[in-house]
Amino acid sequence: MKPEDGDRKEIPARGRIQQFLSKWQGSQGNERANYQGFFLDLCEALGVDRPPPKGNIPGDPYCFDKDIQVIHKDGITTNFADFYKEGHFLIEAKQGGNSSKRGTAKRGTKTYDTAMEKAFYQALSYTPFLPSKPPFVITCDIGSHFELWMSFSGNYGGYGARETIPLDRLLDEKVFDRFVAIFSDPQSLNPEKYRAKVTREVADTLAKLARWLEEQGNEPQEVSNFLMRCIFTMFAEDVDLLKGEVFTKALKDRWIAYPPAFKSEIENLWQTMNTGGSFGFERILRFNGSFFAQVTAFDLPRAQLEVLYEAAEKDWSAVEPAIFGTLLERALDKKERSRLGAHYTPRSYVERLVRPVVMEPLREEWLLVESEVDRLLTLKDNQQEPTKAQRQKAANEIQAFLQKLQEIRILDPACGTGNFLYVTLDLLKTLEQEAQMRLLDVVGQVTTDLLEEFDPRLAGRKQVNPSQFLGIEINPRAAAIAELVIWIGYLQWHFKRYGSTPPPEPILQDFHNIEFRDAVLAYDGKEPDVDPKTGKVRTRWGSRMMKHPVTGENVPDPSDQIPIYRYVNARSAEWPEADYIVSNPPFIGDKRMKSVLGEGYVSTLRAVHSDVPEMSDFVMYWWNHAAKIVGKNNLKCVGLITTNSIKQAANRKVLQRHLLENEKLALTFAIPDHPWVEGADGADVRVAMTAFELVGSNAKFARFGTVVSEGEGETPEESADQVKVQIKSAGKIWFFC
Repeated sequence: MKPEDGDRKEIPARGRIQQFLSKWQGSQGNERANYQGFFLDLCEALGVDRPPPKGNIPGDPYCFDKDIQVIHKDGITTNFADFYKEGHFLIEAKQGGNSSKRGTAKRGTKTYDTAMEKAFYQALSYTPFLPSKPPFVITCDIGSHFELWMSFSGNYGGYGARETIPLDRLLDEKVFDRFVAIFSDPQSLNPEKYRAKVTREVADTLAKLARWLEEQGNEPQEVSNFLMRCIFTMFAEDVDLLKGEVFTKALKDRWIAYPPAFKSEIENLWQTMNTGGSFGFERILRFNGSFFAQVTAFDLPRAQLEVLYEAAEKDWSAVEPAIFGTLLERALDKKERSRLGAHYTPRSYVERLVRPVVMEPLREEWLLVESEVDRLLTLKDNQQEPTKAQRQKAANEIQAFLQKLQEIRILDPACGTGNFLYVTLDLLKTLEQEAQMRLLDVVGQVTTDLLEEFDPRLAGRKQVNPSQFLGIEINPRAAAIAELVIWIGYLQWHFKRYGSTPPPEPILQDFHNIEFRDAVLAYDGKEPDVDPKTGKVRTRWGSRMMKHPVTGENVPDPSDQIPIYRYVNARSAEWPEADYIVSNPPFIGDKRMKSVLGEGYVSTLRAVHSDVPEMSDFVMYWWNHAAKIVGKNNLKCVGLITTNSIKQAANRKVLQRHLLENEKLALTFAIPDHPWVEGADGADVRVAMTAFELVGSNAKFARFGTVVSEGEGETPEESADQVKVQIKSAGKIWFFC
């Protein structure tokens, strides 16, 4: 519904909003007397159903003064939320005034700000005791504005994460439609589901072009590099880094009509993007980075240019980096392309490990900072506003926390296409923005010493940025995709935060933060392993089968022989220093390791890592190495995904040795059996999530999770919504015993 369309009581929607504003905008008084009338009028203005009288429907899923049973250490008390709709929203109302004698407090004062902040934390305290956490928590100053927090995972952030919406913004079509959806269909506003749909469509289109390019005999790596340059170009165009739709217009107006012009002109565009300059009548920013260091393109016929145009017409600004890397890898890999429609790991699964390992410890620190800020800004007798000195001390606390966020390093030593790194970046940027908004609340305006925090032209100088996200990946294409994914996610955040203003040039930087190498075994080279007795290269069966000429049964083909290699100067690989590790190492059971990795590699790996039992799965080499280095070089916590066979004897011995020999090392979070999707082939598997750290004398309660319900949806995101995990506190976790 649009403000100028629709009809309710024969008054157009825009007219209803104007009537609503004429009655309520700028009003002041007692919210207890006014809030129900205000929200009933809001429902009328939006054209949505009013709540029925309380008590008419069992459980009161949509009502004023919702009864909420709050459990605390002294028992159970009944509190009341001002306005509630199950599965939609919870609202707490205040009403300010133009003087301290009218309403909650005088608008614009410290007392007023404190009251609005308390209203949020009051609403937040109710959410754990509802049947399910609503996607929207809203506070409202009747007559002034709404403050809104959106989360479809129940993680709303703090007060600084709010979005402020003045009442008169309801005249804006998009804002109006959004409020209608909050009341009637909040899931339509779920960005994860919309972005996942767009991303699936994009990957399907790219797969068509990748298939054709490989059928022409082009090298897969060249195809991959070409398509990744196309991808970033289309993304840059849709976020307005490339002005004038130069790529899409050239496809439509020139290249499809005259295909021979495509190769030279797209190479010219990419050369210009690398250095900055002009392309046609448009000025091109300097992108630099690794994507445009090489600009080789392919001659494409009209049919394939039309496929590329189909891809360019998609909404590239809305791709979901958390799944884009996986789907892009499948689209570009000939062996995996048939699995493009298979399941992938949804973002919510990744968050289930990233939050307890990285975000929850940082949020605990942020809550302490906020408490100290509130203490520093406390008003003394007859004091109306904090002094300049009070504000500066409070600002210093927030800036110190921001500096810490901007120096944290996250490592994924099996990063694949970067989904763990991207999700962590996205969550850190969310916390960073919350802290920045709190800083602005404290100082009141952007001063010259805060420009690097708030001026988009300087963004990146004092910002959480891609250089902080480190990866190791043995697949060169996946490593390149990981870098692409991180930059797309970072730039999405930039434009979400700063609007249309571009970041400083060069737009991209080659930080060398994604390393293309083996994460558990380092060596100077490999050479065929020659048998000293025969002088021949040792080989193994390559797993191909054949029909027996007599019996007709499938038997191993003896001609399928693969050389066995010897690894020169093999040693344990080193990892870059980091504050946190989150990773999903490859799922290869001990019985499959030789057939997948090669006999020479496995023999060398086991000799180098002799402290890992030979019957252990491949993933345990990551667990073993991480357990050795946690607590060193600022590494605070490690979170790993393993198959749920971690409880089996050989794998369990790795955990037992570290946890029993080092009394300071402890599992702090674990879910021993959780659904997952294997990245390579989209197969459903069962995994264990474990997090461990050095706890020392300040031991904290560990948390143990159990999956209590599951279900199948039409998409991976819908299936993930049905996975419910019950988390309980535990003194220690010994599920491996």
